[in-house]
Amino acid sequence: MQWDALFEDLESQFEALQEGDLYGEVADRIRTEVGKITVLDRLRGAVDTVVRIELAGTEPLQGLLTRVGKDCLLIEAGREEWLIPVGALVAVHRLGPWAEPAVGAVAGKLGLAHLLRGIARDRSPVTVFCGGIPVTGTIDRVGADFLEVAEHPLDAPRRRSEVYNVRLIPTQALQAVRRR
Repeated sequence: MQWDALFEDLESQFEALQEGDLYGEVADRIRTEVGKITVLDRLRGAVDTVVRIELAGTEPLQGLLTRVGKDCLLIEAGREEWLIPVGALVAVHRLGPWAEPAVGAVAGKLGLAHLLRGIARDRSPVTVFCGGIPVTGTIDRVGADFLEVAEHPLDAPRRRSEVYNVRLIPTQALQAVRRR
């Protein structure tokens, strides 16, 4: 009888150790997988969600996260579109628990420069935030690491007579571009 009790006790201890090892292994695998998730993956998981964005030097922005590019995101806030480089983010609220990897050749390649060139092609009046005072005007050119903004009032078309300055802004200094 004592031998039976001893074997039962040893078997239960062995089973408990196996369960503990399994839970530990699962937890380690989960931590490893979570460690591979990027900011862009988390943002992609929140597309079509109303989020709150914090940028340095500006008021928080709340709007619908509509797209995530390879290095930027697009927010619709009322009648405005905000193009925000991921590097300018200070914090993002209301994401939810999901993450989604990049899929598709086009989605993975469209980035800030492509979208800025599209805005320049459309000749849309914009407000550019790059620290300090917001700049209003039209994006004239987008280079490899810069953009040039012809400064003029938002309510005036881009005419030579309305432009009072052309400002070169390094892309790394860009915080956001707002288009109405």
